[in-house]
Amino acid sequence: MSNICSLEEYLKLLLKQNLVLEYNIEDKKKSHIEYVSCNSKDIKTNTLFICKGAHFREEFLKDAIISGSVCYISENKYELGNDCSYIIVNDIRKAMAYISNYFYNKAWEKLNLVGITGTKGKSTTTYFIRYIFDEYLKSINEPMSGVISSIDTYDGVIDIESHITTPESIDLHKHFDNAVRSGMKYMEMEVSSQALKYNRVLGIEFNVGCFLNIGYDHVSDIEHKDFDDYFNSKLRIFEQSKISCINLNTEHLEEVLKASKKCSNMITFGLDKKEADVYGYGVRKKDNNILFRARTKRFDKEFQLTIPGLFNVENALAAIAICEALDIPEKYIYEGLKKAKVKGRMEVYNNEDNKVIAIVDYAHNKLSFERLFESVKAEYPERKIITVFGCPGKKALDRRKDLGEISGKYSDTVIITEEDPGEESVVDICNEISKYIKAQGCNYSIVTDRGKAIEKAIMDVDEDSVILITGKGDETRQKRGLEYIDCPSDVDYTKEFLYKYDNRLFKKDRIKKF
Repeated sequence: MSNICSLEEYLKLLLKQNLVLEYNIEDKKKSHIEYVSCNSKDIKTNTLFICKGAHFREEFLKDAIISGSVCYISENKYELGNDCSYIIVNDIRKAMAYISNYFYNKAWEKLNLVGITGTKGKSTTTYFIRYIFDEYLKSINEPMSGVISSIDTYDGVIDIESHITTPESIDLHKHFDNAVRSGMKYMEMEVSSQALKYNRVLGIEFNVGCFLNIGYDHVSDIEHKDFDDYFNSKLRIFEQSKISCINLNTEHLEEVLKASKKCSNMITFGLDKKEADVYGYGVRKKDNNILFRARTKRFDKEFQLTIPGLFNVENALAAIAICEALDIPEKYIYEGLKKAKVKGRMEVYNNEDNKVIAIVDYAHNKLSFERLFESVKAEYPERKIITVFGCPGKKALDRRKDLGEISGKYSDTVIITEEDPGEESVVDICNEISKYIKAQGCNYSIVTDRGKAIEKAIMDVDEDSVILITGKGDETRQKRGLEYIDCPSDVDYTKEFLYKYDNRLFKKDRIKKF
């Protein structure tokens, strides 16, 4: 439940953290704060309004005051008259995290909270955990677990498609509060490097913090200045976790193990790492399933995954390690992993005669591309590989070279297309990627309309092929300019054009284009 207290109490909280530069709350210090918000369209009576964001404008603050804001907190002072209460701080993100935590009364303390970070595999591991927890919770008649991920967010009240990996601190604590009020006992969440760097999770302690892996990504003017900044941001999860779970197969293992000493306990996992607390071995394919064995202090058992991708065994081992930390019984681990499905991750579709196998996956960085192609080459050795992908505008610029080289090396054909170009030209992005594909001697084409790119990839198949459609998964928006535009997902397009491929003698209209 929210903590209704005076504005003066919030000032004391920020003063204690040495965040306050200047303030004027004399006329309002006894006012009871009934809501906190950083959205001028989400204001109630007696709201404490937080001014943040690169695109923040004074008019947002004026709107908030008209709608009921009693005071604003900002790094900048606005000349709005002597009767306007304010608290000026030196770090708005830290201030917002402390205020949110205080207002929602540390709701996270009432949850078994699992945080998962890494360059790849966060969403899949989070959903493996979700399925396992829900099998266990169902058996004891408890509410299903909550989830905060780049795919979906569910807290018992809100159930929506996500558009950010880890929400801002105000939204995050609201999700925790909703979860507690809904009777939830468990929640699993992805923790991005940006969330750790910019203090979205400041003040939270995870029951378990899991480190999956690290690879070069998210280095740009608007993300991390270099790899060290990215890596060190990831390592901060150990400062906020009681128990750490660590993949012994990760790069930079020595640094990861050193950082994890901040935790009270550590559980390791790894594929073909006998020294691991959760030792994975004996990986094999059976029909469309993946089987592997896991040995822990409690059991030595074969598990089954019904989603493809040999690399998903590592994600499953991470889930098992987390369950070891929380004493989840083995039978629920087995059932959860067997039933687990993850939207937009390694979703496989095929046409009627199986000539076309299309895989929709979220792979969007160097590490995930390498693992994806490694798995596809092993699982479909005789098939031609056609890859459809793009890169985002003005962020993670190294992906253009990395993904271009990897796709060019392992594909027979690449179709370069749109992937959240934002304010940058789609054509310019595609042309830059094409240089690295061409250097690998691979055939390629540029089709800037993503739907048409997927259509071309499928409709041009004339021999047994596997088509990799990467980067967007089940997402239904494209960032164009400063706006997010609704569009069909890659899954929608794939189903549509596979149907068209099987019925290509009959002219079918395309589904409505957004």
